[in-house]
Amino acid sequence: MDIRLLVLDIDNTIAGKSNTVSDGVKKALKLVQSQGIRVALATGRMYHSAKRFHELIASDLPIVAYNGAWIQCPLTGVRHHHFPVDSNIAYELLDYFQKPEWLDKLEIHCYIDDRLYVEEITARTEIYRQRSGIEPIIVKDLRSILKQETTKILAIGKPKSIGKLLSDLQRVYTREKLYLTQSTPIYFEATHPQASKGFGVRFLAEELLQIRADQVMAIGDNFNDLEMLEYVGLGVAMGNAPKAVKQVSQWVTVDVEKDGVAVAIKRFLLN
Repeated sequence: MDIRLLVLDIDNTIAGKSNTVSDGVKKALKLVQSQGIRVALATGRMYHSAKRFHELIASDLPIVAYNGAWIQCPLTGVRHHHFPVDSNIAYELLDYFQKPEWLDKLEIHCYIDDRLYVEEITARTEIYRQRSGIEPIIVKDLRSILKQETTKILAIGKPKSIGKLLSDLQRVYTREKLYLTQSTPIYFEATHPQASKGFGVRFLAEELLQIRADQVMAIGDNFNDLEMLEYVGLGVAMGNAPKAVKQVSQWVTVDVEKDGVAVAIKRFLLN
């Protein structure tokens, strides 16, 4: 196996409850890089929220942020791709979230120009703020700012509500119109149809590094990692991943709190 690129998700993959990268994972990544294997991040996080992890793992490649809707290199500042949500669809989604069945069940985040906009600071938004390190900007009505390009719309709710929301909207919007996914049991995410981690990793491999999919290894833990894991030659699911994610992967490592990334690296990439 000739792996030349290792792509990693952040939350619940390289970063667990501590919201940082453990010494064990950092050590394993340093050994990988010493063998000439490049390391990159592919995450649902905002670009600026992911930059800290880019530094922690000493990556020299662009970050695939917002599930592939924003690809930018922190070292050069070059933004290679940005795929905003169609403004008409963004309005439709916010109107949909105002329906009585959803009004009191969802908290909505809008991402514009790598900034987070909300209508109020709730307990869940405060948790998000602390974990992401991003300060939300409060606006009275999110629909009032949708004339600007919206990179992603996030709805936060209970797992049962988010599952139903995803199922309902997937019947309304085809994959050609909107990319809908879950990054955690409580996070529903909507981005441009061309945006996915699969697209982002393909860009890094084929366009930036001129390598094949079978020369790429990726590790992830949730549904927004599916297209990435399906694209690469070696897809690894975390032990804490849902069953459906494990089923599309070639191997399942242990969970994030047991340094599952380091375990996978030692098995496949280190002699």
